[in-house]
Amino acid sequence: MKQQITLIALLLVFKLSSAQELKKEYFATVETFVNCIKNDDTDLLKTLIAYPLKRENPLSDIKNEYEFEKRYNEVFDDSLKSLIISSDIKTDWSAVGWRGIMFNHGSLWLGYDGRLISVNYQSKFERSKSAKLIEKDQTLIHESINKFLEPILIIETRRFKIRIDKLHNNQYRYASWSADTKMSEKPDLILTNGKWIPEGSGGNHRYEFTNGIYKYECVVNVLKEKDTPPAELIVYRKNKEILNEAGQIKRR
Repeated sequence: MKQQITLIALLLVFKLSSAQELKKEYFATVETFVNCIKNDDTDLLKTLIAYPLKRENPLSDIKNEYEFEKRYNEVFDDSLKSLIISSDIKTDWSAVGWRGIMFNHGSLWLGYDGRLISVNYQSKFERSKSAKLIEKDQTLIHESINKFLEPILIIETRRFKIRIDKLHNNQYRYASWSADTKMSEKPDLILTNGKWIPEGSGGNHRYEFTNGIYKYECVVNVLKEKDTPPAELIVYRKNKEILNEAGQIKRR
């Protein structure tokens, strides 16, 4: 349901086709991680995280060791810990090219250096917390856009503030304001015919919306060069680019 999990799921076929049996040289790497979970050894585990550890929007990412210790049990509930502790290194863990070591079809990823890269599992506690945050979010934005299934992201450019939400009809909604306007005010533009488009296998993607002869693209650059912005707003008129602004991504 959540966007990050959706992205992982849509890329899963590609990743599984690239999965290979884990080499014995990485068994110790997995065993160290499993033992940390088995013993709830957060003192060691917190040093093995590739921060920030992404969590599902609207939950905030885990930015450092202090936050990880506080939220460890929120992420690693009994169900996930049981899966990890009872796992078989030969059958439940696999190598997927440069992406790292995959557990349980992508529920969790380790780097070959032993660092925890991502946890694509959401505990019951996190689901409940997320639902409460969404309810609160709905009270803070303008009534014209306070009905949605899932908040996706907010992009802020030099001149604009753009909010993208997923709707119950499996489409995406675009709402925009001038950069200095609060989202509690009515948006200058609302489009509800958006679609999500993946770009390759690295996680880059875009949201595309149409409005007559105009097309709006909100590009999210997950894998990017040094000078590439995290996000871009691109507007076309009759397929001719008329605006391109770099943007920063906000979770909520």
